[in-house]
Amino acid sequence: MGFWQKNIILNFEFLIFNLALLACTACNKATAPKPYGYYRISVPDTAYIDFHQSTITNQQSTPPPGGRGAYPYTFALSRNAVVQPRNDEPYWINIYYPALDATIHCSYKTVDHNLRELTDDALDFVYRNASFANAIPEREYAHPEARVYGVLFDLEGNTASSCQFFVTDSTHHFFRASVYCNCPPNADSLAPVYQYLRTDVIKMVETFQWK
Repeated sequence: MGFWQKNIILNFEFLIFNLALLACTACNKATAPKPYGYYRISVPDTAYIDFHQSTITNQQSTPPPGGRGAYPYTFALSRNAVVQPRNDEPYWINIYYPALDATIHCSYKTVDHNLRELTDDALDFVYRNASFANAIPEREYAHPEARVYGVLFDLEGNTASSCQFFVTDSTHHFFRASVYCNCPPNADSLAPVYQYLRTDVIKMVETFQWK
């Protein structure tokens, strides 16, 4: 075998060795995990109308269940929401957002020497989520001119309900609402929806009036 042939073989073997070494080095190199990605959620623009009986789906001319006449409350309602009557008790409604597949469940009770009981029930309902919430900050509301007093609760973290509130006049009326999305709770991916609904909830509280 000539000198040049031996030299070519040696160079080829050296090249193979370096490629194998490079491959082993690449295999042992630590890789950083890619961050989780979420689908982009587009929320609709918001405009408001006054809630009244004619805004309720399939209830344009029919009194609420129980035959007790017009609803005893009103508030600013998003045009993107559909109000659905509930058969649980008189004046109970769902405020459904078709574009977001989310619902604000609303209940109403008359106050008859049971304000403490109604308040405790509302607080118990909020704090059932305490083990899943990172925090539950509260915000008090008081509108003496409208006789509306209440508390808004933000349930931070992966909780079933992201926001709840109750309002009362302390003598006759008690209204409670809670926000739910029809999907597994994930505070990161649903952040735009939670913020959108929270804005509507605050609008409800700030414009709430008894009739």
